[in-house]
Amino acid sequence: MPLEVVETIEQLRLQLNSARSDGATVGLVPTMGGLHAGHASLMEQAHATTDLAVASIFVNPLQFGEEADLLNYPRDLDKDSALAAAAGVDIIFAPTVDEMYPGGEIATAVTVSGISERWEGPSRVGHFDGVATVVSKLFNIVGECAAYFGEKDWQQLAVVRKMVADLSFPVSVVGCPTVREPDGLALSSRNVFLVGPHRRAATVLHRAAKAGKASIEDGETDPHAVSALMTEMIEAEQLAEPIYAVAVDAANLEVPKRLTGQVRLLVAAQVGIPRLIDNVGAVSTITGTT
Repeated sequence: MPLEVVETIEQLRLQLNSARSDGATVGLVPTMGGLHAGHASLMEQAHATTDLAVASIFVNPLQFGEEADLLNYPRDLDKDSALAAAAGVDIIFAPTVDEMYPGGEIATAVTVSGISERWEGPSRVGHFDGVATVVSKLFNIVGECAAYFGEKDWQQLAVVRKMVADLSFPVSVVGCPTVREPDGLALSSRNVFLVGPHRRAATVLHRAAKAGKASIEDGETDPHAVSALMTEMIEAEQLAEPIYAVAVDAANLEVPKRLTGQVRLLVAAQVGIPRLIDNVGAVSTITGTT
């Protein structure tokens, strides 16, 4: 079916409820636009595994701390629509701010405490509340579905998973692998601000996370030793300023006393203008309590 752009909640609900009544499954890819190949990979997964692929494009004001960041966020619905169509999306949901937040204000917010308060939380106050609130609205609007999120934003993925479990949304959350440039840099809308030597320096995040993964697979179980290794690598890159580099439990994002089972290496650094994040997974085969 040709790509359709829907702007109202009522119309989207009618179409999706009708499709489900006919036995169709629905896949949702929530985005704020500014689409790139990473978003396309999520859409392709939704297209491949559900009957009706929906992508939302909504620049959510609740996620921005600075008004200038909100105003400068890229908006190009025609370009985004072309990428979505090529990736197999059937419906783009592109509501206005007033459609999502009538009157321009919202008195109800969703907070996922604990897991949202560490790592990215302190430097982006209110960000995860904004994410949880808009995603909960999208889940209520779309209804039963599979929702696709990139693993690059691992903390966001963990927040959404916790929210879905706590609030019993009829949603299956699907994490999809990070899409990278050939040199390992994770795709991000922020990469457009990386120029010249800063672009080359930005690869240190992935290199540091991979070094942390290798140390765990070699038997290291001290999270602080792994953190020190990754931090040292980032500090050695003169154009990168480390913000954090940690080895955490992949599910709750806490630093355990001892690394066991599923581990996530989370790294963040300032590289010129942009603040970049990345992560990789590792498995510690050492048994024991945390």
